[in-house]
Amino acid sequence: MKKPAFRKKSGADQAPEPVGSSAAAEPAAEAGAARPGRFAAKAAKTGGTEKPAKAGGTGGTGGTKTTQSLLAAAVVLAAVFGIAQARPPAAPATTAGGAAPTTAQVERTAAVCPQPLQGLTGSTTLSAYTPPGTGSATGGAGWLSDQVAPAVPAAQPAAAPSAPAPATPAPTGSGAPTAPVQDKNAAPADARLTLTKPGTPVTGPAANGDAAPGTGAVAGGALAPGFTVTQTTVVTEQRGLGLSGLTCTPAATSFWFAGASTAGDRVDYLSLVNTESSAAVVDIKLYGDKGLIDNDAANGLTVAPGSSQSVLLSTISKGAVTDLAVHVVVRSGRVGAALHAADGGKGADWIPASAAPAATQVMPGLPADTASARLVVWAPPEDDADLKIQLSGKNGWFTPAGNESIHVKAGMVAAVDLGKVTRDEVAGLRLSPSDDKHPTAVVAGLRVDRAAANGKTDAAWLTGTVPVGARATVADNRAGASTLYLTSTGDAATVRVTASAGSGGGTPATKEVQLPAGGTVALPAPEPAGLNGVFALTVETVSGGPVVAARMLSIPAKDVPMFTVQALRDDHSTVKVPQAAQDPGTVLR
Repeated sequence: MKKPAFRKKSGADQAPEPVGSSAAAEPAAEAGAARPGRFAAKAAKTGGTEKPAKAGGTGGTGGTKTTQSLLAAAVVLAAVFGIAQARPPAAPATTAGGAAPTTAQVERTAAVCPQPLQGLTGSTTLSAYTPPGTGSATGGAGWLSDQVAPAVPAAQPAAAPSAPAPATPAPTGSGAPTAPVQDKNAAPADARLTLTKPGTPVTGPAANGDAAPGTGAVAGGALAPGFTVTQTTVVTEQRGLGLSGLTCTPAATSFWFAGASTAGDRVDYLSLVNTESSAAVVDIKLYGDKGLIDNDAANGLTVAPGSSQSVLLSTISKGAVTDLAVHVVVRSGRVGAALHAADGGKGADWIPASAAPAATQVMPGLPADTASARLVVWAPPEDDADLKIQLSGKNGWFTPAGNESIHVKAGMVAAVDLGKVTRDEVAGLRLSPSDDKHPTAVVAGLRVDRAAANGKTDAAWLTGTVPVGARATVADNRAGASTLYLTSTGDAATVRVTASAGSGGGTPATKEVQLPAGGTVALPAPEPAGLNGVFALTVETVSGGPVVAARMLSIPAKDVPMFTVQALRDDHSTVKVPQAAQDPGTVLR
């Protein structure tokens, strides 16, 4: 008995035709050609003929059916070849081996700012900026909105959602109402802050209060390349007195923080903000000097779309832990994550998210008047880490006396007090393997304290970062309050520093700076002439390098030397676009 034949459907066979195709009847042709194709195969086995149909059937010869099958197949192939020929690549490769990728500006940039004040009293401002570009992109806008996902503005209600959109606009003057066409690059009506042109920053208050939500930021078109947002908070009550600042980061699925604590007067909380359109599921992993701290309450946290959550670390750390590393793992979806630390009246700031675990970590931005510094390092469960501690001074790298190295056990956190390690000189700090043949990827953070003559202090946290690359920017700089720390981690380098126009007026200013190999330079930020409002600072690598950079914003208040430090990272305003060669023959493979 002959077994029945089955055909397995392929997802690729049912791929939708690109919009605008001239082969509208192709799916029907494919369906009609499927069965004759099997008869053609059978005919080939029997010498090219097919047996006549039984009595009562339609009858016919195998040659006729084979001819029909071949004609149908030819129609399909002609349609496919026609599509391939009608859709050449935008920039076809010029060589048989394929041309090198081209560079194009990004068309959309998004970031997430955390909840600014959790249980504290103060005020928070948001500043946004896009450097002037050299690409061909035009139009677009940048905006910041509370809690909600700004990437997809709410669509206008449609009278018939199931009806397909017309290929051409309806004629005007017919009297029929037309629905407004929404620009995907236009700011929504409820935006808290809107950026309309590159080269000039905007600033405004965030949602304040002890239960204020996080903020979503997005920019499209000409505003996307280099778009950056800075959040700055001044806490005025004693238990969290200090200046807190950070550069808002993109939503992601993994974040590392080193330097948290639940001991003494520390009040550290993790802010989770979901600006996406679907819920996120998050695990929070805490590591101390005894390894991973298991707690079921820290796993499977659900963050609803368009919402913010604050997690107090002391509620999931199972007691007081002096030094913590925190790993935020997003199992489903994406979130923005940030960690805030407040040490009673000794200081407060955001602990920046670290660069990915690496064998070498560089932390720029140690002020010359550092009163004390504490280094916190986490090693992975797979291996111990033995690390050299080095400082970058004005003449290059050197090893601080008495603090030459640190040993970190596998899966645990180690910490060391470095004291007044800078000895009245600006510096950057580098951790690297003691043995180059035994590298271990680590995460590191550094707490830095500054003190006034009256004994009052404030604190900031530095973390492992990456070079500025072609260009990096930080917004919210103020007259007489910003200092740049530039460290050349390798060869001597030259960088260009540009101060933008002010948010309320001013003329941009530019300065070039020479950096010695392995050296650190502190530069009072150049300021725009006629400055009115806040301004942005952009750092570009001109030659040499690589260069890491940080900006210190210092705003003394209430006799406290309030300050905050943010690292500058490559803004990734361009992407590599591979070139494709026209090859209609791919339909046969």
